Amino acid sequence: MKYLTEYRNPELVKHYLSEIQRIITKPWNIMEICGGQTHSLVKNGLIDLLPKEVRMIHGPGCPVCVTPISLIDKAIELLKQGVIVCSFGDMIRVPGSTKSLLQAKADGGDLRILYSPLEAVNIAIENPDKEVVFFAVGFETTAPSNALSVIHAQKLNLNNYSILVSHVLVPPAMEAILSDKFCNIDAFLTAGHVCTIMGLEEYYPIAEKYKIPLIVTGFEPVDLVQGIYHAVLQLENGTHFVENQYKRMVKEEGNLRAKAVIADVFEIGDQEWRGIGKIANSGFVMTEKYKQYDANRKFSIEVIHCEKSKNCIAGEVLKGMKKPHECPEFNKTCKPSNPLGAPMVSSEGACAAYYHYTI
Repeated sequence: MKYLTEYRNPELVKHYLSEIQRIITKPWNIMEICGGQTHSLVKNGLIDLLPKEVRMIHGPGCPVCVTPISLIDKAIELLKQGVIVCSFGDMIRVPGSTKSLLQAKADGGDLRILYSPLEAVNIAIENPDKEVVFFAVGFETTAPSNALSVIHAQKLNLNNYSILVSHVLVPPAMEAILSDKFCNIDAFLTAGHVCTIMGLEEYYPIAEKYKIPLIVTGFEPVDLVQGIYHAVLQLENGTHFVENQYKRMVKEEGNLRAKAVIADVFEIGDQEWRGIGKIANSGFVMTEKYKQYDANRKFSIEVIHCEKSKNCIAGEVLKGMKKPHECPEFNKTCKPSNPLGAPMVSSEGACAAYYHYTI
């Protein structure tokens, strides 16, 4: 495992930390957009090792955390109607308005936990008399595999397979954060896995419009401290451009074949973000070509809007306005065993990261 050895090297981490300390002259707020980056920063203790002038702000980059309550409620309603609902494991304990998918399974719903949406297609083949829905959640990273499952189902002429789509896009979320009048972000660490799929093209206009450094990073300790170093260097030099720290994975053009699959099945539309609200053109929706595989169209389900817990500040955490430990319910009524909000239940959620690694 060559790269793991190199990018977890304590001496390299120390080197970049000392370089950050050497060049920094004033406080800077840097947001890591991805929950995987947050998890690594907290787990490896990097938050505490950085100079006090560097304030890392945790962004909304956990797709499970921002999946709307209404979609979880729709998936639960499908279970009640006898539909086989398939999902990745990280979604099953995320609270809806009254319960989670796991609790709905305990009530008798046929919930299947899978590693790939193609497994859901096989389940549809094996159960021709049942409707099968895959809960397609994620950023641009998981969109190709979810799109491929739809293409595969069409080739097989499957009429009992569909996907419940909740794909959110990173660049529009960054713009929503930066256009907020209360925004105090000076630089971004952007998500390396998203850029591996989509490339860098979408980020250049953001860096230019908002005069802000955007550093594409991986998720290992050296990736992150090196990315933070490059962000601080740009800020101190008064520059603002897109910089690719994750060159071992990210190409300028991204993954062209994956992007072609996405463009065939999905188009860009408005998307509701849990804890944040609706962001224009921030999600993938099914194209007309594949409308028969869109569970939102296939099943007429009315979901009554329910307010989140008044004690939960997940929205403020997702916007980077507050840290998890600033919540009065953190490690009290809100724990992974009893989460009030999605950031506590998801493995990439900021609240869960702070709970597991700081207390």
